Amino acid sequence: MKGDAAGEGAAPEVLALAKVVARLRSEIVDLEDVAATTAVVERAKGVLMAQAGVSADTAYEILLSRAGDRGRTLLEECWILLGRIHSRPPPRRAPADPPTAAAATVVVKEPPAPAFGAGGHLVGGAALRPLLARLAAGLTTAHGGDDVAELLRTVLGGDAGVDAVMIYSLTSAGSLELTGRAGIDEELAEQWRHIPPLSGVAAHEAIAGGRALWLEDPAEDARRYLLIAEPPDRWPSRAWLPVPVDGPATVAIGFLRTQLGPFAADTRALLRQAARLCAGSLGLPERPRDAGTEGVDDGVDVTSVQRMLDALAGPAILLTPLRSKAGEVEDYRIDAAAPESVDVAGRRGKELVGRRILETYPTVVGTPLWGGYLETLTTGTGYEGGPFTYEEVVAGVPRRSVYSVRASRLGDRLVVSWIRHDTSEREARRLADMQRLGTLGWADWNLATGTITWSDQMYAILGRDPRDGPMTLEEVPRYLLPDDLPVVAAAVQRLLSEGEAVDQPFRIATARGVRHLRFVAEALTDADGTPIEVHGFFQDLSAQRGAELALLESERAVLLQRGMLQAERALAARLQETLLPIPDQSLELAGLFIDVAYVPADRGVNVSGDWYSAIELPDGSALFVVGDVAGHGLAAVGTMAQLRFTAKGMTITGSPLPDVLRRLNTLLLHTASDPSGIATATMVMARYQPWDRRLTWVRAGHLPPLLVRGDRAGFLEQPPGTLLGATFDTSYEQAVIDLLPGDRLLFYTDGLVEKPGEDLEIGLDRLAAATMRLLREGHGETLARTLAALCPGNRDDICVLDIHVPDDP
Repeated sequence: MKGDAAGEGAAPEVLALAKVVARLRSEIVDLEDVAATTAVVERAKGVLMAQAGVSADTAYEILLSRAGDRGRTLLEECWILLGRIHSRPPPRRAPADPPTAAAATVVVKEPPAPAFGAGGHLVGGAALRPLLARLAAGLTTAHGGDDVAELLRTVLGGDAGVDAVMIYSLTSAGSLELTGRAGIDEELAEQWRHIPPLSGVAAHEAIAGGRALWLEDPAEDARRYLLIAEPPDRWPSRAWLPVPVDGPATVAIGFLRTQLGPFAADTRALLRQAARLCAGSLGLPERPRDAGTEGVDDGVDVTSVQRMLDALAGPAILLTPLRSKAGEVEDYRIDAAAPESVDVAGRRGKELVGRRILETYPTVVGTPLWGGYLETLTTGTGYEGGPFTYEEVVAGVPRRSVYSVRASRLGDRLVVSWIRHDTSEREARRLADMQRLGTLGWADWNLATGTITWSDQMYAILGRDPRDGPMTLEEVPRYLLPDDLPVVAAAVQRLLSEGEAVDQPFRIATARGVRHLRFVAEALTDADGTPIEVHGFFQDLSAQRGAELALLESERAVLLQRGMLQAERALAARLQETLLPIPDQSLELAGLFIDVAYVPADRGVNVSGDWYSAIELPDGSALFVVGDVAGHGLAAVGTMAQLRFTAKGMTITGSPLPDVLRRLNTLLLHTASDPSGIATATMVMARYQPWDRRLTWVRAGHLPPLLVRGDRAGFLEQPPGTLLGATFDTSYEQAVIDLLPGDRLLFYTDGLVEKPGEDLEIGLDRLAAATMRLLREGHGETLARTLAALCPGNRDDICVLDIHVPDDP
């Protein structure tokens, strides 16, 4: 009701403004999500390209295929791949000294060791009992998950071969938190302390499915699950058990063994019993208690009684006395309940069946009500008690209720009914709470008698001392700001004279400052249409007005942020145009003819990181470079400029080409530590000596150059070299080729040859065939631009560099 009232009081322009702000916020969130997701996917693609030596599109298809096979999303698969790349095996440590008795959190007395059979498993169920007894005794003094895990490892270590224990708890967000461990070093625990809600996590699957998972085949388990440990085969056999074992699970206990092979049947039974015992110590609720079989044989058909109670209007229950061995009544069990039976905690009807009186009303022992139950059960005389107050604490909040109770004997049981007297008082408290939370106050003016009734909240809203009493309607305008007085005075006048309803916002001056209020009222009239009574409410809208002002400020901020994004795109495009000028016609460089083409992607608004460089070096040789930086936008353009200028500078100073790539790789890896940095890039670089037509070239994960010699086209055999920014452990080598008059050499980026779902070899063959066809058709002078024009609707940027050795005069 509060939201509805606030919406009705808001001006139409404010509502429209809120919609605009919501839409702009949605656009900003979408842009940020796309940018974050793209960075992760591009990074994973680059790593996979380095590992498998495949193209960017092929790497993307591999990631999609893996995600589909393993039931994960693409983003999950990328995060897992990146996590494996950056993780390092933990340093080997000497075995930890066994804890001393003084340092141990839980001390368990060692009973005689149980007997074992072949294969190291327990023999018979009798061997389980002392182990479970030790575990139960230790759990009484265990505090927290770490204590429970250490106790499980201590008790089950020798008998079940358990070497380590991990306890995970399910959070409200669906992720897992490590809440207990034993036998797990600090580094590994920190690495796996928080597990997002990913598929392929055994602990999560055990909780979700409510069943134990026995991981006994390391190779198969590594394929199906994310195994905790470095290396994964550190524990060849593992068991993940949900807790509680026989109810909705929120905890999983992992038992990890260095022993290879399956869990024996009796070991499985032992672990299940151990997990069941741990439920209480891990803070899990006990199982709901059903109606037991204990009771009396008095011929009373409980089912028939329940059917009769179902037809009753009002609360009533059937109580069965629970007696001690001496025959004294210790408690009563509720075996049937009418639908309107409700206890103080809010349990209703059949939710009460099976519960005990001391479980639901623990403080009735020793009261006249308890004595009345015993007297009625003993003598058969009906009990009817006067109103009494019952008080208990529910969820930390004290609650007090007033009851009148009647009890009658039925066989050897009691039928109890009651009346609750505090319902109206509770409703009044709820109404007061509603007014306070909704900043509402109600008022009633009886115009015939002059009686005025206000709720307590009215005084708080108007800033009036309750000792001054309520105001008449004629007095209300005195508190208004002068600008609002004419409109409100006219509305009140129409209300009192014509009975016209009022819904009017206005402002008043109080000791707390100016408040924005809303006044809603209607009049009751007599037979002649004359108003005789006015009732309505005042609502404090000051917080809403503050929110409206915040919306205006938020709109300005969102528009500013949107403008900054647009400015960033424009800046990236201008920067790319400045750094990467595309000539209108062929160039001549070191005696070679050069044709350049650059075509941006046909979709998307961000600029790419494809680039080229063709310059003459001080010794008269020429440098040719084509590169592709992963990602898009201003960051990609910045990284492209960084690589382009660094490569040119190092080559001009005489650095060998392999050394240039090694230093660029180091530069990118350091850049990747910055969240805004681009992770990977591919590159092909060549140096041409015109005096002997020798071309020396290197590559970093880039596609092979295409050589056209005579009437044949073929791709050069590539020297070793992984993409830049993937790993520190890499090497680069160079290759040499002597060019002949009439030769053509094509450097290009992947956008020229790759298509979704197509093998890279098909794209390369298509490029070679298209190049020969265009040369036969006389397009030699514009070969690069013509090839780029053959790819309409390209999904990625295209950059082509055609190097032509002219024929001898």
